[in-house]
Amino acid sequence: MKTVLTIAGSDSSGGAGIQADLKTMISHGVYGMSAITALTAQNTLGVTDVLESTPEFLAAQLDAVFTDIYPDAVKIGMVSSAPLIKVIADKLNEYDVPLVVVDPVMVATSGSALMESDATETLKQELLPIATVLTPNIAEAEALSGLKIKTHDDMVAAAKHIGDTYHCAVLCKGGHRQTDANDVLYHEGKVHWFESERVDNPNAHGTGCTLASAIASNLAKDFDLITSIERAKAYLTDALRAGLDLGKGSGPLDHGFDIHSKYSEMNNQDLT
Repeated sequence: MKTVLTIAGSDSSGGAGIQADLKTMISHGVYGMSAITALTAQNTLGVTDVLESTPEFLAAQLDAVFTDIYPDAVKIGMVSSAPLIKVIADKLNEYDVPLVVVDPVMVATSGSALMESDATETLKQELLPIATVLTPNIAEAEALSGLKIKTHDDMVAAAKHIGDTYHCAVLCKGGHRQTDANDVLYHEGKVHWFESERVDNPNAHGTGCTLASAIASNLAKDFDLITSIERAKAYLTDALRAGLDLGKGSGPLDHGFDIHSKYSEMNNQDLT
């Protein structure tokens, strides 16, 4: 079985962060592991508190995973401070991780800030150069590139600027646009568009985490980058289309929409 490690924050409501990552991974048939960067008190309405891991404890988690069950791919999500980013970069270099998906989580879907201001520069210098692919949304791509994004051409320009500066592939996500959910990949000097329908579902909590984890899962299964993104976007679209409606705000996805077993049948009395 292929293995994937998520390095991210915990979402107490289960819709984003490591909870979304692990649900996505099991849905893709890979074995998921986690190193927690922070605990969050969070629900569909927003983030009310954050308890950050110490750099020493995060390093211990990473050592524990890498020295026992070495991951085929790593997904990095919410990392709120510069010291934690530095620890992650050091450990990825130490253990020579080949496939790294970085989802630069700066602001939650609810609008809550999830990254300290000084951490952005550390992210740029330490993590982006070792990323296989970076998956910013429009707001994050603007912050990383310093460019304003209003059109599809602007998305390409921002992705190219980030990719050329930090020498990584960049998937600029257009899901926050009003008219479509098209994403653009800039990789090795080439531009590739991924077109998909915009699902009419206000419950989009954890979509960024889910997409990045799905990409990492597919890369771990030896799909190339473009195929991994295509498969990840198809999974995300179907999870949105499943129409789960929980909570009073932006609710979570139905990550297990395609999982069917005798244990998942609520009325099944015969498990033999």
